[in-house]
Amino acid sequence: MTSDLHLAGWQLLYEQRSFWRNRARAFFALGFPLILLVTFCSLNQGGTVSSRGGIPIDTVFLPGILAYGVVMATFTNLAVETARLRDAGLLKRMQATPLPAWAYLAGRIGSAVTVALVIAAATIALGEIAYGVHVHTAALGGLALALIAGTACFTALGIGIVRIIPNADAAPAIVNAMVLPLTFISGVWGPSDGEPALLSHLAQAFPLEHLAAWLQLCFDPRTHGAAVSGGDLLALALWGFAGVRLTQRFLRVTMTA
Repeated sequence: MTSDLHLAGWQLLYEQRSFWRNRARAFFALGFPLILLVTFCSLNQGGTVSSRGGIPIDTVFLPGILAYGVVMATFTNLAVETARLRDAGLLKRMQATPLPAWAYLAGRIGSAVTVALVIAAATIALGEIAYGVHVHTAALGGLALALIAGTACFTALGIGIVRIIPNADAAPAIVNAMVLPLTFISGVWGPSDGEPALLSHLAQAFPLEHLAAWLQLCFDPRTHGAAVSGGDLLALALWGFAGVRLTQRFLRVTMTA
């Protein structure tokens, strides 16, 4: 078991090296959310959200873009890459190598989670330094829990969703078709307080809304206390459980096909 964990650690290190050496991929993953943050905050400099007590609009933009970065690093990245590995037959061939399939997947998952954490740290740091958006000390625990729950949820869904992706070529289009519409109704690009009730209810049925809302709670200057949202945590946990079940079925079918 110890040797398998060692192999998983080496796989994680390899995946990280491969990721950061691909400059275009690394720039899009890390740089794109930061560019969006700078763009939105600059275009709305000094703006406030009247429906939320006049809080600075930057405190809504930052957590929304943070949620987007986490989803892109985990759900989108893992779905596209896992579909490619499946079509190449690499997952099945892993059973004939000294590297256990679970250790290989653990390395890839660990790499995606690492990228998500780097994006989160960079986004929060830029928001603090450039725009004065910060989290109260009491809300740090809630922020950490939100990032952990969101990352775990979208990581599980990213692998599990490959079951409905017919081939690797279709993966980017299908994944973006799932994610992009939800970003517009889930408060990722700004306050969604005035959207139609139908769209609001639709957004609440999916995990992105809950991650964005929870992160916005953490950055809201009116928040006092731990900033732990039980409803959002439950929603992310349920979606994460569904993702785990889908992942189990996907791996079982893929490994035995």
